[in-house]
Amino acid sequence: MPAFIFLIFIAVPLIEIVLFIEVGGAIGVWPTVGIVLATALAGATLLRVQGLATWRRAEEAMRRGEPPVAEMLDGLFLIAAALLMVTPGLFTDSIGFVLLIPPLRREIGRFAARRMAASSRFAVYRSGMGMGPGGFEPDGKGARASRPGPIIEGEAEEIGGNGEGSQGSGADPDSPWRQ
Repeated sequence: MPAFIFLIFIAVPLIEIVLFIEVGGAIGVWPTVGIVLATALAGATLLRVQGLATWRRAEEAMRRGEPPVAEMLDGLFLIAAALLMVTPGLFTDSIGFVLLIPPLRREIGRFAARRMAASSRFAVYRSGMGMGPGGFEPDGKGARASRPGPIIEGEAEEIGGNGEGSQGSGADPDSPWRQ
């Protein structure tokens, strides 16, 4: 991974320099600078519009009781696009514009999720509002359906009180955690 990051810090500036020289030689310096400024402005506008749309979709998903995973991933890619668009350069602007195209952004997200799941460094568990604790669905018999994941069992003991909600321990007698 460090070699990959080092390569990015060397390769991206070199690509940007080559593109500036080639495009500047073909159309001139000021039109090239104009393109960089125009892409930054267009990217900022598209980011604002798509960012608001993503925020609305996340709110709708939460209202339906669904986790807004796709919307969060969209938001992450939109932030990356904004950073790439703010960085002066034709190559980074191009990558930023690619991330602003919703179907391409979703496909890149699916690819990244598949790669992370295949790397065995990450575990992806489905969860939702209808599931029991820990992401397990109850099987209807009071037990959990068999799925991978940790099950932590334990016992609790109240310390510093007589179990009757004593006021001296600082415990709230109206707490839903007291029985």
